[in-house]
Amino acid sequence: MAVPNLDEVRKFALQLHLANRYWHGEFMGWDAEYNPESPLPPLDSKMSFTPANFSMGESGIWFFSLMWERGREAASSEFLDDRNLEQIEMAHLPA
Repeated sequence: MAVPNLDEVRKFALQLHLANRYWHGEFMGWDAEYNPESPLPPLDSKMSFTPANFSMGESGIWFFSLMWERGREAASSEFLDDRNLEQIEMAHLPA
């Protein structure tokens, strides 16, 4: 699997966000999921609603997520975990 271009991932996630419907599937070879905003607050949280979120990748390899925690119309927050990519790539180089 190749590391996706984040601009392409952001565009895809925004399309899902604008459609405002749950989606789960594969995008660019990685497992991905979008959950729309819910008026119900998350368990054990002081938030007044559950934010929309998009996640893609595999924890410990490459993972990217977006969360619209300031509301549906606000900009999303991003999280990228790619710290293990260099170690994984080095492990697959020929000796």
